[in-house]
Amino acid sequence: MTNCLERGMVHVKKKYLSLLFLVAFLTMLGFGIIIPILPYFAEDVGASSLQIGILFASYNIMQLLFAPIWGMLSDRIGRKPLIAFGLFGFSVTFILFGLAESYAEMLAYRIIGGIVSAAAMPTVTAMVADLFPPDERAKGMGVIGAGVGLSFVFGPVLGGLLSGWGFGVPFFVSGGVALLTFLIILFALPESLPREKRTGSSRVKRGNPLTALFGPLSLLYGIMFIVSFAFAGLETTFALYINDLYGYSSKDLGYMFLVMGIISAFVQGGLIGKMVKSLGEPLVLAIGLILYGIGFFAIPLAANFWALTLTLSLFGAGQGMIRATGTAMITQRTTQGQGVTSGTISSIDSLGRILGPLAGGAVYEWYQSGPFLLGGILMVVMLILFRARYHRLPEPSAQA
Repeated sequence: MTNCLERGMVHVKKKYLSLLFLVAFLTMLGFGIIIPILPYFAEDVGASSLQIGILFASYNIMQLLFAPIWGMLSDRIGRKPLIAFGLFGFSVTFILFGLAESYAEMLAYRIIGGIVSAAAMPTVTAMVADLFPPDERAKGMGVIGAGVGLSFVFGPVLGGLLSGWGFGVPFFVSGGVALLTFLIILFALPESLPREKRTGSSRVKRGNPLTALFGPLSLLYGIMFIVSFAFAGLETTFALYINDLYGYSSKDLGYMFLVMGIISAFVQGGLIGKMVKSLGEPLVLAIGLILYGIGFFAIPLAANFWALTLTLSLFGAGQGMIRATGTAMITQRTTQGQGVTSGTISSIDSLGRILGPLAGGAVYEWYQSGPFLLGGILMVVMLILFRARYHRLPEPSAQA
């Protein structure tokens, strides 16, 4: 009887995880589709380079501000309503953006889109934390990360093809994909947070994101921020670097990031569970930081296409390890609701994506290899801090 129940639970978890993988892939596919198109579309309505930068930054700023708010709400009313709300808002705002005829319209839709879509992906992460016990959570987070990674492999390629029919078309397709995902959520995805575990229950206390950031898990949140910050700086300057030094085009860059994305998805979807089982999450996280550090320091030494591609592959592997294990370790130890915790992780990531490009661009003007050397130094510092202070982290909670 017990074996039948266990097999039944495994089947339910696999069904949940397959659906959540699909949700993560389709949701982030919409983001990936518009990445190479948005600057050209904005330029077409007369936007300057500064205004284009504001379009990108405004979205991330709204995600930074609102992800914890939606996370707290998902702890109170459940995960499914927030994921559905975020996807529907994503769909509407992207379609409206595709119809925009002025920069002011574009900015308004990006701001609104950042606010509403911040409800979706952090809540998917919280749902994984609801479903998987601490010792299996990194595997679940890895599968979701693989969905995200694959979406950024195929999304930009699809966006480039769709733009041949007009700059608005990729946004219409992104909105349509989000609407399809919304329907999948409504009819196929069950709720993962029982009523008795919601913060509306007198037995469950509410969380405060600021308390989490400066509490006993500050080391792990700091690592997640620095990794996002350093990689965002690389994304901003790497295209300039390979063009200035070697004359490589955006097409070459696309192939490099394609390889990186495939490796990241493979590590997160196929290897993380096995690595964590044999090595433990702290060691896998440390290996990820080492690979990131080597990647940063190796960029100035790489002098041809394949060497640069191999270097980016280190980031793909390291990113899979850091994001899956870091998220799992935080959710295992949090004393707050999984919704507010996942929202806080998302905000930290958004803050890194806001500040990283600013710092990377500024350092690049001073010294071309500067952003990569800075990233490598930051990884070394994070690795030292992690190894020195890991023993001070709270023990994982069976209830988290």
